[in-house]
Parts: sequence; structure tokens; C-alpha cells
Amino acid sequence: MEVFRIQGGKKLSGRIPVYGLKNAATPIIAATLLSRERSVLENIPRIEDVFRMLEIIESLGATVEWLGHRTVAITPDAIDPTRADQEKVKRLRSSILLFGSLSARFNHFELRQPGGCVIGARPVDAHIDALAKLGIVVQPEEKGFVIDATGRRPAKVVLRQMSVTATENIMMLAAALPGETTVKIAACEPHVVDLGHFLEKMGATVSGLGTNTITIRGRSDLHGAKHVIMPDHNEAATYLILGAATGSEITVEHAREDDLDLVLERLREFGVRFTFEEDAITIHPAPVLSAPSLQIDPRPYPGIPTDIQAPLAVLATQATGDTFIFDTMFEGRFNYAAELEKMGAKLTVLNPHQILIHGKTPLRGTVIKSYDLRAGAALIIAALVGTGETIIEDIYQVDRGYERIEDRLSGIGARISRETV
Repeated sequence: MEVFRIQGGKKLSGRIPVYGLKNAATPIIAATLLSRERSVLENIPRIEDVFRMLEIIESLGATVEWLGHRTVAITPDAIDPTRADQEKVKRLRSSILLFGSLSARFNHFELRQPGGCVIGARPVDAHIDALAKLGIVVQPEEKGFVIDATGRRPAKVVLRQMSVTATENIMMLAAALPGETTVKIAACEPHVVDLGHFLEKMGATVSGLGTNTITIRGRSDLHGAKHVIMPDHNEAATYLILGAATGSEITVEHAREDDLDLVLERLREFGVRFTFEEDAITIHPAPVLSAPSLQIDPRPYPGIPTDIQAPLAVLATQATGDTFIFDTMFEGRFNYAAELEKMGAKLTVLNPHQILIHGKTPLRGTVIKSYDLRAGAALIIAALVGTGETIIEDIYQVDRGYERIEDRLSGIGARISRETV
């Protein structure tokens, strides 16, 4: 088992880069299957979830060629869904994005139930309902789904909820259907916009990106395209929160202010300040962090992302006052709470969706465990804040979303190492 060994209590400084966004890379990889032609993707994050997604499309028969450290070429001219590595499909939540792209090219196929982080119920009802409106019949079975796409057609789709991946599945399928499809109650996250731009490069016409109504005019002869994956705004937020929590001045490279508006506003409420460059944000720590009855309410974009709720909870442990967090999106997001309590944090889990953080409390090193991707990043912040040595177990979870995070943190002065035990 690999662990992180971290010595905390040290101020950090310097510049730390942000790489490509996982949540943009995986749907765009799925979208390359819409054409038989070669596509080239740049700024690919070298993380576990992306590697697994590439392995799945390779198992289908696509050719995957690395042209550089973060540039990959995908040629899916001879894919066959019956060859899919279903064991990898069931371990990766992002494999649900194959519903849309494979429905565009094949009349019948099967997929196992997608896996992912254990953060609560993640039903696929919204996908099944939305795809049905485009004529796709998804039949749940014991181990997965049987899909009949013979009736695919453009249509108006009203989503049951603002589901990012359901929006992306509909966008991909609609891009390959001649005619016009309108998606209402659509997600408007930056990575949904990035997928839309890739579909445009493939030949579709997409309007309404960044809003809750998206219109796609598709075509049956989509072509390959070249695209640069957008930088990861969740990763940027993680490093900005790290600077705030450790009282460190850190410059986060490739951070986009427009993707982080509400996150930055919430951090200002804790007392920190920022300066902005064209392609970077510098956080200036507060002399004293304060959270007078602060409320954090993660919501779909442009709200506070649920993916940075856990790092914000760590920040709240270092702020004077109480912070109330109400995460309506998942009921398993607070699995990090017991680990923070082991480090000395004072908090109250009110119910599966609500937690109250009582600050300020000193944190001390101990042995803790990462239960999911974002919790793992939060616990790294806690370990760097705390005094003494912390061992974080099950760091595979962190590797799923952060590329060699220990190397980048070491570059700004963190004492962190990866060890096998």
C-alpha cells in the first residue's frame, strides 16, 4: 500500500501549476468515439481516472497513442462495444459517459454499472430518462444495462436535475444526430462548456453553453478534432485553500478567475486577499482567519462546487467561529470528518448533509485514511496545517484526480513523500 508521509506546521511559498481538468478530459475522451477519425487532445492530466478511461476505449478497439507527456491521439475507426473491458467499466464512474457516445454509433450494446467514489447514492435515472427522450432504451439488468439505440432521434430534453454527466451524454448523442436537440435544466459547469467547444470542433453547432438551456444541431459525419483540455478549477481552488489554511502566499498557475468567482468570494469572507495575473492567481493569507457564522452551501455551478467542500471544511477548522456546511448533492461527503477529529478538529455531523465546524482548533499529526478523491486532498491540507507527522493511507484515491501532487507540493516547500508500506 502506498501512503503519504507529511511533516506539517511549515509555511509554504512559491508557484504551483494546475494541469488539465479530469472532469473535462473524461467526457471529451468519450466524445472522440463519435467520429471514426483521429482526434488529438492536449493538456491531458496524467491521473488514474484518465488512464482507466483510455484503457476502456482501447479495449473497445480504439488506437491510443501518446504524442507527448500530456498529448494523446485517439483513432476510434474500428471500435466494437462487445470487446469492452467491463471490469474496468464497473470501477470507473466516468464510464457512464459511454452511454451517449456509443449510442450514436451502435444500435445495441451492454455496459456494466459504473463505479466511482463512495460519496453517496449516484443513480443513473436522470441518464435513462434523458436518453429515452432521444429514443434510446436503457434496460437495467442485474449487473448493468442493455442499450437499444435503434430509435435514436433529435428532440427536446428536459432533465430531471442539473446533472453534469447526463447533460454531457445528451450533448454527445445529439451532436451525432442530424437535426436540432434542445436540453433544458442543463448543467453549465466549465467542463460542460469545454465539451461543447470540442463538439463544435468536430462539426456540431452548439449554442447556449454556460447557460441552463443548450441547443445542439448535430450531423452524422462528425470528424476528428484537436483540442486543449481546460485547466482544473477544482485543483486551483484546492491550492488556494491550502494557502489560506497554512497562512502561506502561494501563486497558482493556470487558474482562471472566471471559473472561481464564488469560491474566491467565500475565501474573502475568511479574510484572505488575492492578486491576479493573466494566467495565475496569488493568495495573500489573512493575519487571522475568521468565520463568524459562515455558511457554505455547495450547489451546481456557478455555486460552490461540492468537490471543494471538504477542503473548505479543513480551512474552517483554522478560522475563529463556527462554519455551517450544508451539502445537498451527496449524502456521503462527510466521510473525512472522523479523520479530522483524530487530528483534533472539533466538529458536529448533524446529519448526512450537514456539518458544523467549530474553530479555531490546532491539528496534530496521526494516521488517517482517504476515503474518496476530494477527501484525500482535504486531508493533505490538514496534514500540512497540523503539527508533527501525518500518515495518509489509501492515497490511490488522490491519484485518481491529482497528478503527482506530492511533487508539486514539494516544489512550494511542503515536506511530503510517497512511501510503500
